[in-house]
Amino acid sequence: MENTVDTLVKQVEAPAKSKIREYAESILWAVVLALVIRTCVIQSFKIPSGSMEDTLVIGDCLLVNKFIYGIKVPFTDFRVPRLRAPERGDVIVFRYPEDRSKDFIKRLIGVPGDEVLVRDKRVYVNGSLYQNPHEVHKDPQIMPRELNQRDNFGPVRVPANSYFVMGDNRDNSYDSRFWGFVPQADVVGKAFIKYWSWDQSRWLPRWQRIAKPID
Repeated sequence: MENTVDTLVKQVEAPAKSKIREYAESILWAVVLALVIRTCVIQSFKIPSGSMEDTLVIGDCLLVNKFIYGIKVPFTDFRVPRLRAPERGDVIVFRYPEDRSKDFIKRLIGVPGDEVLVRDKRVYVNGSLYQNPHEVHKDPQIMPRELNQRDNFGPVRVPANSYFVMGDNRDNSYDSRFWGFVPQADVVGKAFIKYWSWDQSRWLPRWQRIAKPID
């Protein structure tokens, strides 16, 4: 009788352990897959400041393509070949050069070899006026270079493996005019879509901004 009871207990325990193991393995693989996607493919970010208005506003949530410019495989020296190089006009996420623990987002203005000059708020790249349809100026005042380089800056030559970036909200952006160039190795990826936007002042979603591509 004891042998029969013992056999029944083992038969009950075995399927239970099998189910627990199955659930644990499923969860583990889901976590691994999520980490791989976040590290190598796509990552989400939330906009905390107004430096990219009106392209991106506070409360916008966006997705960043991390493999388009090539990524370094974690824990190795191998880098996946990039689909293309960053181009002028791309909205990129990068590690802030003055504190690499922080991520910044700006528009790419100058690629390696470009000469960038700002005169009276107008941006010139390689001697030609560069106008982006998304740039805005919310302060009509033009500051002299001696006071602030916001409106009068350069010229500077973008070095190899580096980029010059500016915020679309040109009068309220802390960018390459103040702290210099972004090393290519610090570029995280290209922002490509807003998947959610929350207006904290009204506690309402901004439906008109959701699922909009980032140009």
